[in-house]
Amino acid sequence: MGTRIALVRHGETDWNAEGRLQGQTDIPLNGAGRDQAETAARELERLGHDGGAWDLLVSSPLGRAVETASIIGDRLGLHAIAPVEGLQERHYGAGEGRVVAGMDRATLDALLATAEPEAEVVDRAVQALRGIVCAHPGTKMIVVAHGTLIRLLVGSLRGVVHPRVLNGEVVEIDADMLAAPVPAGAPG
Repeated sequence: MGTRIALVRHGETDWNAEGRLQGQTDIPLNGAGRDQAETAARELERLGHDGGAWDLLVSSPLGRAVETASIIGDRLGLHAIAPVEGLQERHYGAGEGRVVAGMDRATLDALLATAEPEAEVVDRAVQALRGIVCAHPGTKMIVVAHGTLIRLLVGSLRGVVHPRVLNGEVVEIDADMLAAPVPAGAPG
């Protein structure tokens, strides 16, 4: 059987609840986020029964992803969590920590102009996942990461704009998609 990848967005943080851009600022899960991680673990448990047990659990090195992965690992019996550089969230530059809910488009665009380019986020995510897949071929893996990274990655791989990824949401992708070149300027 081929490699199977389930991408999971970390659970909610206080900054998520406040509508703040977190980016690479390391904000911990809140109580709702821990509950969302438990819900994701139950969903992954169900998916594991349908397609065989999960073999590997990796996460972004940011604390909110590591804690989400730890909660998932406790439920699924996967306790070796490997933080992987390249899976951290998009860096939002001057926008990190700013409340964006209700912000006018021009101000938001100006903030996002200081952020890590979307194509770079996709490239580093693809490279990180390719490395994991090459090191663990045929593995059923759970990858805990971040909303924007997952949305941009999946959109680019599928060639369509992917909707917002909710906290604790599970999105499965085909590992074979990582082997193909990622189109420049693909929708994210």
